[in-house]
Amino acid sequence: MSAAKRLRARMAETGLVHIMAAHSPLSAALAEEAGFDGLWASGFELSALYGLADMSLISMTQHLDMLRAIAGRTTLPIVADIDTGYGNAINVIHAITEYELAGASAVVIEDKTFPKVTSLAAGGRQELLRVSEFQGKIEAARATRRDLAFLIIARTEALIAGLGETEALERARAYEAAGADMILIHSKTKDPSEIESFSRAWKGAVPLVIVPNAYPDLDAERVKALGNIRMMIYGNYGIRAAVTAMQQTFRRIIADGGVQNVHKEIVAVEEIFRLQRMDEVKKAETRYLR
Repeated sequence: MSAAKRLRARMAETGLVHIMAAHSPLSAALAEEAGFDGLWASGFELSALYGLADMSLISMTQHLDMLRAIAGRTTLPIVADIDTGYGNAINVIHAITEYELAGASAVVIEDKTFPKVTSLAAGGRQELLRVSEFQGKIEAARATRRDLAFLIIARTEALIAGLGETEALERARAYEAAGADMILIHSKTKDPSEIESFSRAWKGAVPLVIVPNAYPDLDAERVKALGNIRMMIYGNYGIRAAVTAMQQTFRRIIADGGVQNVHKEIVAVEEIFRLQRMDEVKKAETRYLR
């Protein structure tokens, strides 16, 4: 069974899958050990890893290289964040081909213009494509995928752009008509009211996806009660957790004038060896190095 089929089966089995953002093979391994259902190959997190703004500055090649590395380290299905599809519908055809070959089980394409600006930035430029143009991207993606279980998730930024629920619903219906398998509805309000309202108003046949970054109080219990959300993507928590830990550790070393205190508070190097599968390397050395 392909990873894409396993992702669909998991959604059918549990009613709601939890997808954790990953920016490296190591973060992917940690997410898998924690028990997540899948991984979000996050453009935001990879941009942050390079110290760059999430504004289409990371190339498709850079993202694909990291996705391949992640796919080689995990058994979890990977949902790829491909922003606007790197251009028009012709670019989307190329992107779907490459991402499927690289190991993705799904892609999320958003209806912004290229280059995009990250959704949650205060005062960020949020320009949306014409509906018909974005429908063409969805149709191109569907026609290109080889595995019919591969998910084409259409993301509307209408709420992010301040266009309101009516516009968001109209766009979502148009994207469903173009063949999207799921609709990702995004919001930057500090409470989940916009998402809950949209979910109650959504009468489409395809389920919804949410990214509860700005409205963390919307937990799995409340989401399941809404009835039509099948995927929660935790979009930037991996990189934020990593930055928090490094900031605290690095500042403590400077304050203490050495590592004598933090040495006792962080994981032992043996834990890193375990995550690196050093035991497998040692077994291979014993067997093959002569």
